[in-house]
Amino acid sequence: MRLKRPFVGAAALVAAIATSLALAQTVPDPISPLFANDQGEPRAVLLLINGKVQARRHAPGYSDQNRFISWSMAKSVTAVLVGEMVADGRLQLDAPVPFAEWQKPGDPRAAITLRQMLTMSSGLSHVEVDDPVENSDTNQALFVQGTDGMATYALAKPLEAKPGEKWEYSSLTSLLLAELVTRQLTNSRNPHERAKAYQDYANERLFKPAGITSAVMDFDGAGTQIGGSIIYMNLDDWGRFGTLLLAGKSVDGTQAIAPDWLRFMRSSSAHNQGYGGQLWLNKPQPAGESPALFPGKGPDSLFSAIGHLGQWVIVSPEQNLVLVRLGKTNDDKLQPVRDALGKTVAAIGAGQ
Repeated sequence: MRLKRPFVGAAALVAAIATSLALAQTVPDPISPLFANDQGEPRAVLLLINGKVQARRHAPGYSDQNRFISWSMAKSVTAVLVGEMVADGRLQLDAPVPFAEWQKPGDPRAAITLRQMLTMSSGLSHVEVDDPVENSDTNQALFVQGTDGMATYALAKPLEAKPGEKWEYSSLTSLLLAELVTRQLTNSRNPHERAKAYQDYANERLFKPAGITSAVMDFDGAGTQIGGSIIYMNLDDWGRFGTLLLAGKSVDGTQAIAPDWLRFMRSSSAHNQGYGGQLWLNKPQPAGESPALFPGKGPDSLFSAIGHLGQWVIVSPEQNLVLVRLGKTNDDKLQPVRDALGKTVAAIGAGQ
């Protein structure tokens, strides 16, 4: 004799659905504060813990089809590629950088090392933000007189301090790092060949191991990747970049970034404990410098790629966490965003 299943009445079904909805409403959304009214213009947020998506959201008008600009988060991408060059033996961290333009007799720039460039202590004369802003070296190179040869513009800059003695944030220094990588890959002066050589290397050594498929890199008229400022990826691929920085592991589990290079990137530089090798650290900045992250909230070991107008790829090895925030928020409105990011990270325990 076959037993019949009990009939669930409509009233019971409605009650069950209502209970489920009520329970769902009691579970807090960890990223909802990042879309509050005081957050400027958030466009996309992703939270990963233990490699799994805990929360993910696009603002209205944005989707998986959008690639989001890096601005200065490109610097961290560039640093990974420089690390691959060091791993290959083509560059040395504490050797002078081999720019022929600096090797003339008596040129003090010949003493600038790769470490000093990566930690923003090259001593090169540079104005990152001027008043008016269009007069800054960064804007002149990116948008005015240097667009056909940004590296030429940057290489012509003299020293304003002895190499290694002064910390000064410099987008042109990061662009020179991209130029340095290019020169190790090809002797060609053809812009298309130079750009292809760099793109192929980035695909092979970074994007493919990380599982990144949406990356678009911008190049200047000479074929130099704009490695201090302009790379585009979708939300999930920025998350994959952060995941790569956690332990340097590729999607198949092999080591894609050498552990000692990761340690270097995540170690405080000599003149700014809040900055490493093209990464920002969750530690105080020097006196007079605005905070980059949120010291005192979340682990000290936390670090981040940070870009203009509120781009963050935050990585916390202690929490096995990656938090991506992409958007458009002016500098004078960023502190509430920083506070919300800090609270979001601090609310998540270690070793989740």
